[in-house]
Parts: sequence; C-alpha cells; structure tokens
Amino acid sequence: MFNLECNFNIMVFRFLLIIVLLTSACKEHSKENLATKAEVIKEKEPESNIDLEIYDFEGFQKFLNKTDDKTHVINFWATWCGPCVKELPYFEQLNAEYKDKGVEVILVSLDFPHAYESKLKPFITEKGLKSKVIVLNDAKENTWINKIDESWSGSIPATIIYNKNERKFFERSFTFKELIKEVKQLK
Repeated sequence: MFNLECNFNIMVFRFLLIIVLLTSACKEHSKENLATKAEVIKEKEPESNIDLEIYDFEGFQKFLNKTDDKTHVINFWATWCGPCVKELPYFEQLNAEYKDKGVEVILVSLDFPHAYESKLKPFITEKGLKSKVIVLNDAKENTWINKIDESWSGSIPATIIYNKNERKFFERSFTFKELIKEVKQLK
C-alpha cells in the first residue's frame, strides 16, 4: 500500500511540476510577445522631434512679401489632399536642386490643428521633407484667402512663385518640369 501511495504522490508531484513549468514558460513567452509588440508600436509611431512653426495670417504675411534676391516658391498643401501629396516630391526636388541657386521653397500646411501630432509630424518624418514646412492656422480663411490672391477659390494645392519683380499664383498641381519652367521664367 505504501508503494502505491508513494507512486501516486510521485505522479501528482510530476503533474504539478509540469503545470508549473508550462505556466512559467507561457508567462515568459507572453513577456516576449509584449516586448515584441511594444517594439513594433515604437517602430510604427516614432517620436517626432519636429517643432512646427505655426502662424496666423498676420504672422504668415512676412513669407509673402520678401524683397530679397531670391525666388520664393510657396506651396499650400495638406496631408489629406491627394494631389498635394502627389506633387510634394517635385517641390522637394526643386528645393534640393535650386536652394543654392537663389530659390527658397516653403511648404505651407493647412492641416487641421487636431492632426498636427497624429498626421502632420509623422508625415513630415516619413517623407523626409527637407523644405521648410510651416503651418497656417487661422480660422478666418474667408479673409486671408483673398489677401493671398484675389482669384484663389481656397482649394489646394495652390502655389505662389515670386521674386522682388514679379509674382505668379497657381491653383493647380505641378509636375517637376512645369515647376522648373515657372521658376526659370522669374529668375
């Protein structure tokens, strides 16, 4: 009887030992999964070190009326605007190839304030934008749209190309070739 009882206790002990080992292995596996999930989340949502320059129209006007020797290209866009996003690489290429030739590119985001952290900053980082990006945040668009250009309906993309002698306004998308052509006409 003692032998049978001893065998039973050994079996119970082994069973409990297996359960403990499996439980601890599952916990370790879960910890690994949590760590992996945390790393994935960090990769998908990188912390942004971007400090946005946000202007109301009064503060923004300084970008519209420079009288230096540069040609200024100001593009109005937003992350939610498909045609805007499609043409951004052309403005980036213009900035890269012509910034040392007297051309200044400014990308004016018209994104909504609630999207600055969740959409705009990650977009700037993801696309690696090198041009100066500023935000125009002024709820009185019915006033400032006409001050930018009387013909502007307010739709985007829209672009101003100007220097101290001439100014052109475009309410349309550009290809790189078209953009270069317009810039060269003002140089």
